[in-house]
Amino acid sequence: MTVWGGEVQGDRTLEALRAVRAAAKEAEHGWVLDTAAPSPQRSARALAGEGLVETADRETRAELSAWEGRPVRWAVRLSAIGHDLLAYAGVRPAPTPLGPGPGERLVELAPSQMTALRVFVGLAGELKSPPATGLAEQVRTAVYDRGARRWQLRLTQEQMESAAYGFWLHRLTGSAAEANRFGRDYGVRYAPHSEGTRTAVIS
Repeated sequence: MTVWGGEVQGDRTLEALRAVRAAAKEAEHGWVLDTAAPSPQRSARALAGEGLVETADRETRAELSAWEGRPVRWAVRLSAIGHDLLAYAGVRPAPTPLGPGPGERLVELAPSQMTALRVFVGLAGELKSPPATGLAEQVRTAVYDRGARRWQLRLTQEQMESAAYGFWLHRLTGSAAEANRFGRDYGVRYAPHSEGTRTAVIS
């Protein structure tokens, strides 16, 4: 297969890949040819440079030419990596501004806080006091605000108290900065109860 140079980033990459996929679905042989309208040739060359599509080599073009009954000078289709990227993008949330729903609050976490929270929800099956219902999904679908350098989540009060517990666990095994910042920003801190149950302190 021929590899072309170039670079396509972000939404443009996904848009171009979707165009290639859509055109390939219409073709019986699964290749997008040089007669496709609109032609994805320019963007596909850039995508090939990223390994996201593959272009037909001479032997494949000869087979396509016989299929089409005319010379095929160029053809492209998704690579395995391109297919996987589209599959991954299909389950990721669109990076749109978050607005809290009923009973929710917009919470913005620093990258180190988000890392600690991911560890907490990742241990759900091993904890006696697991994360609150829905917290793991909020962590999975969080959106990163590049300008503010913060992860944005929409949490209920129960989920915020659960997050505070996770930050407390992190505090005792690593850094206290994440718990302190969460308490300072949102007034929710965890304090262990004398009987071993967890209690959130809301200030």
